[in-house]
Amino acid sequence: MKKVFVSGVFDIIHGGHIEFFNQAKKLGDHLTVCIPTEEVLFMHKRRRAFIPLDHKLHVVRALDMVDEVVVGGDLEMGLNFVTEFIKAKPQVLAVTEDDQYGNAKRALCKKTGAEYVRLNKTLSYNKISTTEIFDRLHAPAEAPVRVDLAGGWLDVPRFARPGAYIVNCSVSPMVSLYHWPYETCAGLGGSGAHALLMARDGVASELAMNVGWQDPVVIKETGLCVWRSGKRPVLDIKVNPMFLHGKMAIYWTGKPHTTKDLADTDRDYDLLAKGSVIGREAVINSDVDMLAEAINITHEVQLKEGMEHLPSYGEKAKKYSGGGHGGYAVYLFDERPYSAKLLGIEPYMKEFME
Repeated sequence: MKKVFVSGVFDIIHGGHIEFFNQAKKLGDHLTVCIPTEEVLFMHKRRRAFIPLDHKLHVVRALDMVDEVVVGGDLEMGLNFVTEFIKAKPQVLAVTEDDQYGNAKRALCKKTGAEYVRLNKTLSYNKISTTEIFDRLHAPAEAPVRVDLAGGWLDVPRFARPGAYIVNCSVSPMVSLYHWPYETCAGLGGSGAHALLMARDGVASELAMNVGWQDPVVIKETGLCVWRSGKRPVLDIKVNPMFLHGKMAIYWTGKPHTTKDLADTDRDYDLLAKGSVIGREAVINSDVDMLAEAINITHEVQLKEGMEHLPSYGEKAKKYSGGGHGGYAVYLFDERPYSAKLLGIEPYMKEFME
């Protein structure tokens, strides 16, 4: 009988683990799976087990391709299974292609006469890791979107300026993976909201597209926020935005836009920075009139950039949200009027809404 031995945390059993066990079993006649004690798991991962050890053992033992399950308690990093491995005397030690302790395991195989076999991670569907599953469990079911009010583009690292800011606010209606009440490619930070709902690093994905980080950070933080212009997000001020309740709306221009396609357009960054400083003071003082001034300065930059004039609805201020040249525009009022052309939005801050 040819024995095959595998080890791993296997903290939340998923399709990748099943495929690994199936591939390993094909290398021989008898498959032994070694699972670490919770102490060893903590030493390796610096966290508690997601599933108690006795439950994990019960699940793995129930798998048809598994013949035996043992518990590894050795404390050497990557070799917590050595005692059980020597006891089992397998002919094959199977590992995944991304195993971090290959050298130590090869040395163990050489010492014991076992064959060391690396198995590719092959699935006919999307791969997922235990960490990704854990992140999905903690991802929200819904998320706000955002409107930027002043300092837009100053979150793009190559356009960042010392002493300048980005002023933005998370807003409802909320979105979910199954309900998205807005147009797409619309300047409301939809990619940042989607990243949060999918438990992904929104900042990394936005920066990878050579655009700014403001969307994912304010959507995750919520509230009315001021961020320092720079290469990475630094929160300067966050306030309860409820003084804006009943005062905001968005207008759909009728055409989508993609921010990354507009990033390198010529624009007046000095004027953007000026508006951002005024916007910061407005947030500090909860001053609607000063915030309107900051918004209108930003819109002045947008008009100089060549964006079309927006229709008037008796507003205090208006501007294109996001990159502009399409998408939504945000309007600020003393009191939001009714209009079939406007969609009312409300400031959102989770500490006050939950």
